Amino acid sequence: MNIYVGNLSYKASEDGLKQLFEQHGSVDSVRIITDRNSGRSKGFAFVEMNDEDAEQAIEALNGQEYLGRNLSVNEARGKKENDRENFNSRRNFNR
Repeated sequence: MNIYVGNLSYKASEDGLKQLFEQHGSVDSVRIITDRNSGRSKGFAFVEMNDEDAEQAIEALNGQEYLGRNLSVNEARGKKENDRENFNSRRNFNR
């Protein structure tokens, strides 16, 4: 399962997040999302775990403090094709 981790401190590292989530099961991957230009964290990440471990981690970590911030942890929602179409239509309208 892909887990969304929001309200993440800019001090957070992928290794640190992996250690945090490993307390609740095996972690397949961790990816902190960064700004393309500055390379700075955007304040959220995605953690990949098996479904059973992921559900336990979500329940345990949602709202918990990590590096001075209360995490928002839940199942990630995939991008919908309709969202992309709406974005493109707004972009074309503003030209």
